[in-house]
Amino acid sequence: MAQLYSTLLTFCLLLSIGVHSQPQSKDKCTYQGDEDTLSFYQEGDVVLGGLFPMHFSPVSSDLSFRTKPKPKTYKFFTPRALRWMQTMIFAVNEINQRKDLLSNLSLGYHIKDSGDDIPISIKRSLLLVNGQPERGREGQDCQDTQKQPSPVIVGEASSGISMAVLRTLGSFKIPVVSYFASCSCLSNKREFPAFMRTMPSDAFQIKALVKLFHYFQWTWVGVTGVDTDYARFAIQHFLKESEKFYICPAYVLLYPVALTQHAVEEFVNILKASSATVILNFSVESYLHGILKECRRQNVTHLQWIASEAWATSKDLWEDFGDLLQGTLGFAIRRAEITHLGSYLRRLSVPVAQTSHFLSEFWEETFHCRIKGSLNTHVHREDAQNWPPCNSSESLDDVYTTYSDVSQLRVSYNVYKAVYLIAHALHIMSTCIPGKGPFQNGTCGSLNPILPWQLLYYMKRTHFTTLGEEVRFDDNGDPIASYDLMNWQRGSDGSLQLVKLGFYDASLEEDKDLIIDEPIIMWHRGEKAPESLCSKSCLPGSRKARQKGKPICCFDCIPCADGEISNQTDSIDCLTCSKETWPNQAQDQCIPKTLEFLSFQEPLGIVLWSVSALGAFTTLAVLGVFIKYRKTPVIRGNNMELSLLLLLFLSACFLISLTFIGKPTDWLCRIRYPAFGISFALCISCILAKTVVVLMAFRATLPGSDVMKWFGPAQQRSSVILCTCVQSLICIIWLTTKPPFASHNTKFMSATLIVECSVGSEVGFWCVLGYIGFFAFLCFLLAFLARKLPDNFNEAKFITFSMLIFFAVWITFIPVYVSTRGKYTVAVHVFAILASAFGLLLCIFAPKCYIVLLKPEKNDKRSMMKK
Repeated sequence: MAQLYSTLLTFCLLLSIGVHSQPQSKDKCTYQGDEDTLSFYQEGDVVLGGLFPMHFSPVSSDLSFRTKPKPKTYKFFTPRALRWMQTMIFAVNEINQRKDLLSNLSLGYHIKDSGDDIPISIKRSLLLVNGQPERGREGQDCQDTQKQPSPVIVGEASSGISMAVLRTLGSFKIPVVSYFASCSCLSNKREFPAFMRTMPSDAFQIKALVKLFHYFQWTWVGVTGVDTDYARFAIQHFLKESEKFYICPAYVLLYPVALTQHAVEEFVNILKASSATVILNFSVESYLHGILKECRRQNVTHLQWIASEAWATSKDLWEDFGDLLQGTLGFAIRRAEITHLGSYLRRLSVPVAQTSHFLSEFWEETFHCRIKGSLNTHVHREDAQNWPPCNSSESLDDVYTTYSDVSQLRVSYNVYKAVYLIAHALHIMSTCIPGKGPFQNGTCGSLNPILPWQLLYYMKRTHFTTLGEEVRFDDNGDPIASYDLMNWQRGSDGSLQLVKLGFYDASLEEDKDLIIDEPIIMWHRGEKAPESLCSKSCLPGSRKARQKGKPICCFDCIPCADGEISNQTDSIDCLTCSKETWPNQAQDQCIPKTLEFLSFQEPLGIVLWSVSALGAFTTLAVLGVFIKYRKTPVIRGNNMELSLLLLLFLSACFLISLTFIGKPTDWLCRIRYPAFGISFALCISCILAKTVVVLMAFRATLPGSDVMKWFGPAQQRSSVILCTCVQSLICIIWLTTKPPFASHNTKFMSATLIVECSVGSEVGFWCVLGYIGFFAFLCFLLAFLARKLPDNFNEAKFITFSMLIFFAVWITFIPVYVSTRGKYTVAVHVFAILASAFGLLLCIFAPKCYIVLLKPEKNDKRSMMKK
């Protein structure tokens, strides 16, 4: 809209000057439009144009056009902008007095009030670059009465107005140097090729603000601004940049320049209802009065305000809203001390004020008096007509005003640098040697007249030093950004103290560009930085889970799953610990797992090795009984040699179970399984031999049978050795191909690392068990067939029971072994060994020991021969 408006206005003005202003004679001009004499003007070889927002908030007027429209008037006057104007005049005069800069050229100025209004700014910028008659009388001489055109303009303060002016003047490549327009959109050289500025681009301010929010961990903030190009582009850039640091807007609000009561109430209601306690505002101070007034009325006093550079150092708001704005933080552009500027500003007096509309207006507004013959046509107060006459005794030394306050020369310093930028460009241009110039055929720039496009060429390549600062510009015509971080603090007298807390320098490294002296900050409430979060931070040990339908800053904290940790605050994901580590109780670090194995010291291990020792001791005791009573009928009648071997091998089985207890090692694992397999193979082989002998003994009683010659003691020992050799061969093949080894079992998600013996070859392991099972089944079958054979010598019944127990134990062992893990797997294996060994011991040898020890009267030949 601003672009369209400026284009139409330009067309109309050019049309009015070029068509409707046909001179009555060759040397006469007719000025179209209102008289516009409100300006500062000084002749010079080069006249610099200036646009400053002396007034704002225009008063609506009747535009019926039945009478001549009156010039636009405004509600408010800005002493701060008057200081900017005076700074430009001061800089021009200072340069004219120098001998080392522009010694052969003098500078002049033509400065106008932009009214902080697009139509007025465009109109007056055209007057600056085209010149203007001294008075609006028709028929004046064109050459003698025109003010000199300006080839360059210092202005404007507002980004939106600067864009409108640039779209008008840009077609003519007339350079515009802004001292306060910070919108990053103005860096677009394709759209604004003739624009330069001494004000850093908002792109840098936004980076500084985002880093400030990130520093204090404010992730849930309100973002507001006045509905102008400056605020719209700044907010858009802020929202994009803040995504990198996971900062979310609780709300984004743009309020109109002309605030209605309904609009301001609705705006403050949103601030009041939001959980965000930090609010960022892109505006100038003049548009904040209505907002802050309504905040006070609704008692919205808890907000921590963050100021954009447009009002970060403005003291006008403090008098009325100091209680709301105490503790405000904001980035301000670089400050400087301009020598003698303060005394220059305070030289203003009634006689000087009488020479200018602007100065008269300022004097009367400041001292509430009327200057005799005042040129002031803007009356802002209803009681102004009752003001007494000024008596010339008033002095700026006796009052405080932002006009004469030179403690925070920031925008004024930008104006100062803008004038010096143009002066240095003109100096280089004026000292150019013909034939070595930058233009075609080595020509230099024209000095009479100054061609704006040539001046723009030099300006873009100018760098200089002023007040100790080296001023440089990038390819977009933007200066290198440097900001001071300011804090609004209340002084002992209640006045505003702008305290510098640190700085942001875009030329420094990424992690060193923002420096903050946090201990000296005075916060709006309390001594600590306020919290502004949608959700409180997730502590280490948990992760963030976004709440559905809400911004990324709103989340729930979910504890990490088993085996996972998060060692940072607000972790997005949990990290899985390695196989050898496990989370600590807080789940914020991985610690080595506790080694788990069946230990001799733990209760389960103690029970098992105690039972194993008991079994071995009992077996050896039985062996002793058999040796002692070896000549008795009961012992001799049941194959004493095989019985002794079986007892010896059973004691070995009990002792071998001890190898399953303790921390496994490779060698222990390689001993454990073969020893287990061979010892049980020996036991089952002995039992098998005993069973076969029983069967063959009854067959040998038949007439003509000589079977027993094949089952003598030598044959029995050979059969035991042969059967065991097969098991030994299986074990040797197992050990040589894929032997057992000690391993750390990490497949189970737990805090313990299971140290166990891996069988290596599953086939080898089950072959060993299968071989034992095969011989046990064969024993059971033969014993079952011999169970009803007569005679007390028959052990078949006892062997049958022992094999039933053996099968019950090992059949139960298989599913339990597969379903358990860790040390309990080993415990099941040990239990199976002990249970089956005790089964063999009790079923086969308990009856004999009972007779030998408790019923010796039955241990004779006659009792043995009974049926």
